[in-house]
Amino acid sequence: MTAATSETLTARVWRALATVVDPELDEPITGLGFVSDVQVRLHDDGGHAVAVRLRLPTYFCAPNFAYLMVADAHDAVLALPSVGTVEVVLEDHFAAEEINAGVAASSGFSGSFPGQADDELAELRLTFRRKAHLACLERAVRRLVGEGWQVDALSGGRLGDVPESPERESLLRRRAELGLSTEPGSPLLVEDDGEAVAPERVAGRLRFAKAVRVSIEGNSGLCRGLLHTRYPETRTAREEVSP
Repeated sequence: MTAATSETLTARVWRALATVVDPELDEPITGLGFVSDVQVRLHDDGGHAVAVRLRLPTYFCAPNFAYLMVADAHDAVLALPSVGTVEVVLEDHFAAEEINAGVAASSGFSGSFPGQADDELAELRLTFRRKAHLACLERAVRRLVGEGWQVDALSGGRLGDVPESPERESLLRRRAELGLSTEPGSPLLVEDDGEAVAPERVAGRLRFAKAVRVSIEGNSGLCRGLLHTRYPETRTAREEVSP
């Protein structure tokens, strides 16, 4: 494998990992500094073996969150053309052995923790995707208010009213993940089921969205601080690679 080929695939691996988000913080694991190392090797058959090492802010980070990130990282890298095998290793975590073995064997979360985990993580993933959507919605609304919109007019707002911006792109992405309409004429403020928020519920929905956004941002700051304290050498040089 030439140096150029290695560098190209390594960059693609980092980009794939940047599509994996911490489910609670709604940020890429690359930007958070959770990816500590990526190694790419060429197999004799022409395929590539990729090894990824992950670390988290504390030894006791929730195992369900940790499992989601390890499994998502594995799947994102394995989907790359020319990648034959992937090994994702979570380090310095109390459940690392179970999580690493479970992901490698495609056992699922319940299979990784027999007798302890009653179901898979679809509901947990859905809960955090809904929270991420609310946080993005609140940021988009704040942009509109900053441009002169009155709060009482937001009940009639449409997705197309949000100008081209990072806030708009993030909101569209989160809505797509939830299966919500991304058409410009769809209501801007929607309930979890996609129905438009009734005018009398707008203020309450926005207050809740702000609380969710502040909580996510606060947790993100805390986790970054804990990670840098635990691993002073933490690098986030890949932050420019975003999903």
